[in-house]
Amino acid sequence: MKQIVLASASPRRKKLLQQINLPFEVHPSSVEENYNPEWSPGKIVKELSLKKGKNVATDFSSALVISADTIVTFEDTILEKPEDANEAYDMLTQLSNNTHQVYTGVALCKTDQINNIAGTKTFFEVTDVTFGKLNPQDIKNYVEGGSPMDKAGSYGIQDDFGAIFVKRIEGDYNNVVGFPLHSFYNTVRNFAGEFLPNPGN
Repeated sequence: MKQIVLASASPRRKKLLQQINLPFEVHPSSVEENYNPEWSPGKIVKELSLKKGKNVATDFSSALVISADTIVTFEDTILEKPEDANEAYDMLTQLSNNTHQVYTGVALCKTDQINNIAGTKTFFEVTDVTFGKLNPQDIKNYVEGGSPMDKAGSYGIQDDFGAIFVKRIEGDYNNVVGFPLHSFYNTVRNFAGEFLPNPGN
């Protein structure tokens, strides 16, 4: 029986896939997120997502494994998940009144009946996000609430204050949340359409 596996513990990615009525199981990858710092942001998110997908794929037969990775860049610097509250505060202060980029890479791995990887497909999406001028007290309150700590760039566009910070976006909103649904659906339809349910069902 064909099955779909999400190789991510992200509750945001889980929710987005549920939104399109995709039946799937969650089995997070355990790989280290190491990469060559000389790679472009697009290559980084594609390579990391593929690494995560391959790590999980060989545990399943006749499956489609979905994996993803998101990074935030500002002025050619990658802003990862913050190490502590001070770093989160500094990141958000940097982003205040500026435009940054959110890259999400997605990897699709198909396996055969004996758990071998039969095919892979990767892509990435980039969205420009512009913050308004942030009030230092608002940043402090947001950081103290703990929300930035598990997010690249120290914010979530779907969060309380995270949503307030964002003045404008150019590109896919869901990509900023952590998973580009539009590109994903169209890529899966071409690469592994047999795994997709009928729209609306």
